[in-house]
Amino acid sequence: MSIQIVEMGPRDGLQNEKTPVSVEARIAFVEALVAAGLTTIEVGAFVSPKAIPQMASSDAVLRGVSHVKDAEFHVLVPNEKGYDAARAAGAQVVSVFAAASEGFSRANINCSIAESIERFKPVLARAKAEGVKVRGYISCVLGCPFDGEIKPKAVADLAVTLWDLGCYEISLGDTIGVGTPLKAKAMLSAVGAEIPVANLAMHFHDTYGQALANLYAGMEEGVRVIDSAAGGLGGCPYAPGATGNVATEDVVYMLEGMGVKTGIDMDKLLAATNEMAGLLGHPPVSRVASALNAKRKRAN
Repeated sequence: MSIQIVEMGPRDGLQNEKTPVSVEARIAFVEALVAAGLTTIEVGAFVSPKAIPQMASSDAVLRGVSHVKDAEFHVLVPNEKGYDAARAAGAQVVSVFAAASEGFSRANINCSIAESIERFKPVLARAKAEGVKVRGYISCVLGCPFDGEIKPKAVADLAVTLWDLGCYEISLGDTIGVGTPLKAKAMLSAVGAEIPVANLAMHFHDTYGQALANLYAGMEEGVRVIDSAAGGLGGCPYAPGATGNVATEDVVYMLEGMGVKTGIDMDKLLAATNEMAGLLGHPPVSRVASALNAKRKRAN
């Protein structure tokens, strides 16, 4: 079995942290993650700095890592304006996002699901013409803080829309981390009936400690791409108590323990996580990072 890990820490992780991180530190973080063996990393978002100040100067970050070879860098774009800025900074892979729930769509981007799709239709058209890959995110696939339960069919229908518009991969996000394994399987089964499972990714947050179990359930459904964030960085501003994406260290530990070779150097990954945790002023929420840090502290 081969699993691809898509590292979210520099974007999905940092955008929800209260402490802003300098461009130089963000570039160093990405470089350290690549050195640890992570070859697909989302490095920024071309969104309004007023709305998400943590993602300001994402163009400088993308340009700053352009010298790094053998890695693919993604950036999030909400609309054509964001796409223009991303392309000017050299973006070759962009991500667009929609929510599976109307309530979350309105709270997060102030428009309906249908309106959000209209916003990025021209992005996908231009990307196709310019040879730029587009990844599609769907948030709240296993529950919404406003609308509650989300039906698998609603997720599948939206996934088909993104797929038909030209997204090469659909990343399914349990944004508030409320899912459990059987619900995750049911959702992935519904989407997988409409779209090739090889083109699906799991983006599960760990608010209720279910992310690894949900990922395992998804692997049983045949999904082979996992989004994660070093140190479990991040959260969701609309979900009280929501933690970040499942920690990359925890995913690597589970996969390696299953005999799945990830090609990721845990020592280097932990060093990158600890460096960023020091800048943010709080320890990693990753269970593996916490355990290894405690073990090293005792050894010293």
